[in-house]
Amino acid sequence: MENAIWIFGAYLVGGIPFGYLIGRMRGVDVRTVGSKNIGATNVFRTVGKKWGLLAFLCDVLKGLLPTLAARHFVPEVALWVGVATVVGHMLTPYMKFKGGKGVATAFGMLLGLLPCMVGCAFALFSIMFACTNYISLGSCSAALFMGIAVWFPVLGARGVADLPQCILVTAISAFVIFKHRSNIGRLLGGTENKVYLFGKGKKS
Repeated sequence: MENAIWIFGAYLVGGIPFGYLIGRMRGVDVRTVGSKNIGATNVFRTVGKKWGLLAFLCDVLKGLLPTLAARHFVPEVALWVGVATVVGHMLTPYMKFKGGKGVATAFGMLLGLLPCMVGCAFALFSIMFACTNYISLGSCSAALFMGIAVWFPVLGARGVADLPQCILVTAISAFVIFKHRSNIGRLLGGTENKVYLFGKGKKS
């Protein structure tokens, strides 16, 4: 029963729509502008860079903190607690089960479980983003890397030997890429919007 409470509680925490809340604080309903997504990237584009970064940080923390707490108090379900935060973000109960794409929350959850592998994935994301200014391309590249790398012990450390963990991390990675299917279509069509961290730049 205690384990179920932890998992359900993590789902509720993961479902907190920080991007939407930050947008509303600034007088913007992010569901009606830009990509109409409640994630940090859309907040970044439509509300402002510092608010987008704040939304990103909040989404990372809601994946990281419950996972770290579970590792300390109920380590046997730490993985499931982390997964619940990601599912909560993607299918938030507070917004009719319509949520974000899960990249930042998955990043936080996996940072709590597999920090070495996440560090490599973040480096890949940063390189792809810096070279192309496409957050979606960086996100999908990092997700693909995670889905593959979790099967290799050198990056997964002790947890990689756990078959359920490998399967779930791969499934989350696949779901993150699936949630980016519209972005992938725009990337292939050359119509995806670029995001410039420094300076406004031009939209493609």
